[in-house]
Amino acid sequence: MTEHRRLTGKIVIATHNAGKLREMRELLEPYGIEAVSAGELHLPEPEETGTSFIANALIKARAATQASGLPAFADDSGLCVDALAGDPGIYSARWANGGDFAAAMALVHEKMQQAGAIDQDRGAHFFSALAVTWPDGHEETFEGKVFGQIVWPPRGDKGFGYDPFFLPDGHTLTFGEMTSEEKHGIPADGSEALSHRARAFQMLARACLD
Repeated sequence: MTEHRRLTGKIVIATHNAGKLREMRELLEPYGIEAVSAGELHLPEPEETGTSFIANALIKARAATQASGLPAFADDSGLCVDALAGDPGIYSARWANGGDFAAAMALVHEKMQQAGAIDQDRGAHFFSALAVTWPDGHEETFEGKVFGQIVWPPRGDKGFGYDPFFLPDGHTLTFGEMTSEEKHGIPADGSEALSHRARAFQMLARACLD
């Protein structure tokens, strides 16, 4: 088993997605990590050819490390709908052609209707895979999930992506109705965070930041 390595200094957040960048910076801020994004460095976006969230996170982190010479931190995440056999899954962003997540949510809803799953079997989960890579080839990966239900019509204008479409179990607000702190704030007592990305980050923090 590979020993964990402490993450310090300056890193590249390997994303061009403004919503992900904002959340990742908020998560890293308490640890004094200086973060610059792949977009700010004008790094090209690699083709995500992996067949899993972990594989795609590693592709993005490796590309950012190779191009910048710095450690890189990447996320690959998506919405997995039970009635659609886990779709859109790793293709969640691609279903939002050109970043049109309103159209993507409508497409998921339409496919759920076709599957007869609107009034029942609305289960879904968000999955997040985080990868950290270093210039010498050291790599670490972490993953988190949060389970809930698809809601229609979508509710809320906070967050990004499919957030207004997802109601986490045990809550009355969708991710689109929650503040950033409500969605991914890590409890001071160390108990489990709510969002998939924050849960994966908790694991990363315990291994590489604390």
